[in-house]
Amino acid sequence: MPAVTADTLTLPRYEAPGIDAQDRPVRALTTAPQGFEGEGFPVRRALAGLPKDVVDPFIMMDQMGAVDYAPYEPRGTDWHPHRGFETVTYIMDGTFIHQDSHGGGGVITDGDTQWMTAGGGILHIETPPESMVIQGGLFHGLQIWVNLPARNKMIPPAYQNLDSHLVKLFTTPDAGTLIRLIAGDLGGVTGPGSTHTPIVIAHATLSPGARMVLPWNPQFNALAHGLKGSGFAGTEHLAMGVGQTVVYGAGDTITLEASSHEPLDVILMGGQPIGEPVEQYGPFVMNTRQELQQAFDDYQRGRLGVVPPNGIQPFRGR
Repeated sequence: MPAVTADTLTLPRYEAPGIDAQDRPVRALTTAPQGFEGEGFPVRRALAGLPKDVVDPFIMMDQMGAVDYAPYEPRGTDWHPHRGFETVTYIMDGTFIHQDSHGGGGVITDGDTQWMTAGGGILHIETPPESMVIQGGLFHGLQIWVNLPARNKMIPPAYQNLDSHLVKLFTTPDAGTLIRLIAGDLGGVTGPGSTHTPIVIAHATLSPGARMVLPWNPQFNALAHGLKGSGFAGTEHLAMGVGQTVVYGAGDTITLEASSHEPLDVILMGGQPIGEPVEQYGPFVMNTRQELQQAFDDYQRGRLGVVPPNGIQPFRGR
């Protein structure tokens, strides 16, 4: 698990929710189907099967790995287009190189996040570096697609490189949980990610046996996805583990508890639903089918960008 660790006893603590706070019930628990993406890296489709209105403003989340690659096994994606949303890539173990046609790019590793606003159109690539392809090694990350409202779907592309040291760290009142806030406001803390849609994205590690009752914006929906370990969700004490997603109902707080014998790592997500029609096909997320067709036409005509002359390419080695 990621390079971003800390002694929770030294971290700021949020205030315990008041006795009048309403805990959110568990609305659903799903298990992500597994498959392959890009050039063949394994993923769990965390939001697969959940209704669009339940996960709005999120479109997709892929848990990439965890996988311990043998030499020459690591894979990524080749150059491809996007329009109409934002991609958030969070790497817990291993390394990805990102480059896009709008000038964004960099190396993300061990707790780093890259946030790309595709907006009106962009081409990009995410691929492991040559050294990782040759050596192999542990790889574990997430890619989250965040929808943009209609008024922002055609804004200029943008890129944020959120190095691991920028992530905001805090803990529960009993210091039993390490919370890494990537974006949004949570427990009186604001994350570094700049968002067009009001959302929260955080990575929490609950110590064995720890219980977290976390204040949550009542205007947001709430999701928790298991990354490592096992535990229980809600006051219902519903068992959950790796690759499973908890959907919470309405309320002021969310509750999670780690098993007594191991830590529980979860990604926490929530946002204010956009409430607009969603039409998606492949790498484009728009409001109408006509807009989807226009995205394809624009891509074929080179209007979404071109691969730069110094564009990186996937390293396969053999």
